[in-house]
Amino acid sequence: MFTVKMADIVIRIENKYDYIFGLCSKFIIKDTEKADMTVSADISELQEEIDGAEHPISEAYAEALVVYRKICVRLPIEYDGFLFHSALIEYEGRGYAFAAKSGTGKSTHISLWQKKFGESVRVINGDKPIFRAVGEEIMAYGTPWCGKENLSENASVPLKAICFIVRSKINSIRKIEAKDAIIPMFSQILRPTDIETTDALFALLEKTLNKVECYVLECNISEEAAEVAYNGMKE
Repeated sequence: MFTVKMADIVIRIENKYDYIFGLCSKFIIKDTEKADMTVSADISELQEEIDGAEHPISEAYAEALVVYRKICVRLPIEYDGFLFHSALIEYEGRGYAFAAKSGTGKSTHISLWQKKFGESVRVINGDKPIFRAVGEEIMAYGTPWCGKENLSENASVPLKAICFIVRSKINSIRKIEAKDAIIPMFSQILRPTDIETTDALFALLEKTLNKVECYVLECNISEEAAEVAYNGMKE
């Protein structure tokens, strides 16, 4: 058993395997703060995860998946938050989240920002950050669950923009209205299975889209793509 703090939530994890302990190493805190929640996965849940996986996975890896899902399903109602499948960076004190269909190149695109703008670009999370409504802002947080590149920091940033990436030979960006962002945004979240959580999640999505600008970026893998994205979203 160990305790982590992520998205400003103290979570005690009762683990069976060392894998999840290593995964969460940047987020582990001393077991002195009162936990906001305690999470564990039993053998039947691990087996269900293994049986439903597209590719063979170990029990240790299944435990990490089950635990994170159990955390995330509690976020909308209890913590005004939700998991958003995206790559999250910080630049000039602002957070930019890049979402795309699997294999489209989120990680490639944020690497272009690093090449173009240098060490000022900080990768907060490469795959599964958490967004929370905090006061008048939408805050974006790094988590231990961050994709195969293992790009993550135990940090947070005010979310400036959400950008949906589409592959193209020519680089261009356009701002979209909230009504046009809701479907692509909904496709990148962990979907609840009960009505109460679904209602809370939709309220959070509406709040997010009222606070955060959304864009569609058609791009290639040149450094110009990062420049076009930045210039389109910075104002």
